[in-house]
Amino acid sequence: MSSAHLADGSAPELSEVEFGMILSGHAFERWMVRCMTAAGEPGLTATEILVLHTVTHRGKPKRLADICLVLGIEDTHLATYAIKKLEQRGLVVREKAGKERLVAVTEAGEAACGRYRTLREKILVEGISELGLSAERMSEIAHLLRLLSGHYDQAARTAASL
Repeated sequence: MSSAHLADGSAPELSEVEFGMILSGHAFERWMVRCMTAAGEPGLTATEILVLHTVTHRGKPKRLADICLVLGIEDTHLATYAIKKLEQRGLVVREKAGKERLVAVTEAGEAACGRYRTLREKILVEGISELGLSAERMSEIAHLLRLLSGHYDQAARTAASL
């Protein structure tokens, strides 16, 4: 645990979980950036990569609000900046649909995500299989992470109102 002063309360194991989430979060961001660099798109941040993958998802253009909702981005300026950078690199385009502006992936963006996926399969998925976790156990872990995320979101809203 990284914060003994936080573990003195009634749930010291929570401090262990939080430290694990910190390490996992940073490792995941490093992985995304380095994988995308290896896929031929150096210089993108983790947020930009997440936005690109979100826009690529299901091949349908997305509204800024939907991108922010899916990724849990509160400050739309972060997503807007990411979209501008991706657009400058030719990975996404913004298009008008009535009064709305949608963000769509380009062929270059799809190709980058495809290269990322290939590397992910080769480097990450093969390594994860060595852990011996069943598909069911991985789903349980994902479910737990989503539950924890919701709990921390609720706690953040409560703290903001104090």
